[in-house]
Amino acid sequence: MSVDNKVAVLILQHPQEQDRVLGTAKLICATLDHAKLTVGLSWRNLGHALGEPAEAKDWGVLYLGSAHAVKEKGALVALDRKGEPLADQMGARTGVKGIVALDGNWAQAKALWWRNAWLTRLRRFVVVPDGPSLYGDLRREARPDAVSTLEAVGLALAALEGDGAVREALLAPFRELLAKARAAGIRDSKRDYRRRR
Repeated sequence: MSVDNKVAVLILQHPQEQDRVLGTAKLICATLDHAKLTVGLSWRNLGHALGEPAEAKDWGVLYLGSAHAVKEKGALVALDRKGEPLADQMGARTGVKGIVALDGNWAQAKALWWRNAWLTRLRRFVVVPDGPSLYGDLRREARPDAVSTLEAVGLALAALEGDGAVREALLAPFRELLAKARAAGIRDSKRDYRRRR
């Protein structure tokens, strides 16, 4: 089932992430009508990464930090350059035509952030998950509040589009992938893929 998302998604994927058995970038692109996956380490600007002209002012990036003093869960929080929540959250969301998600483990995502200075010109958003990642013990995360790229994109789109159905449409194939992995005993660790014995 494909979803006609109103807010476009650009996934910048670290090259070392593309062969992960339990990676979610391809699932996002298979589910959303307006999603693009670009693999690499650096791009000149948003348009170069997207493969078409785009205005940085119309795009946001799912930032790697965490929102300070955010009590609301399941939220998409707009941040200023210092990582503090903006006073006008609705205003920060207005006019967003697309979001950029960095795909890889935390070290890889940080490398993408630092290698692409143009990302700092985009609006910064952080997702505040309403629960732990569906990965569970299948893939180790750097922080307890970390979620997969797919889960972060789902939360962001639900908030930006005001429709939780897009998040649920993304989670359905993810749940199937995880169920198959658990049935086969597949785990996606930091360094390699291991089958449970």
